[in-house]
Amino acid sequence: MRCPFCACDTTQVKDSRPTEDNTSIRRRRQCEGCGARFTTFERVQLREITVIKSGGGSEPRREPFDRAKIEQSVALACRKRGVAQERLDQLVSGIQRQIETLGESEVPSQVIGEMVMEGLRQLDAVAYIRFASVYRDFGEAKDFEAFAGQIRDAAETKR
Repeated sequence: MRCPFCACDTTQVKDSRPTEDNTSIRRRRQCEGCGARFTTFERVQLREITVIKSGGGSEPRREPFDRAKIEQSVALACRKRGVAQERLDQLVSGIQRQIETLGESEVPSQVIGEMVMEGLRQLDAVAYIRFASVYRDFGEAKDFEAFAGQIRDAAETKR
């Protein structure tokens, strides 16, 4: 593992333990070059997945699946919402598992976006609206109002 501080290729694992949800292994490493310590995570990857991005061009872009992008989006949507980090990790791990078990090597970004939307809908209504506002590209306040109204109506129907 290359050191993120000095780029030395020689690091030593000082501690390994499973994460709380047992979906990855957390390793504390120390660089033998500069002595810096850093953390890495090891996760199971069932297959290589390519995300098909929709765009304005004639040919859709393709890029490797990146779990960190989902983690970042979910964290941003849940910012200052009091949602425990463990629950965010479980949500992202669940989405990654769903993607990997689709059995496809290429997955459209819209499918991933809908999975994130559904996960956030069940986790936190405000985070769900925040994510939807970016994902669905709300342009005006009335877009928020209409979407929030749909959520409110659905909640009232469940009662």
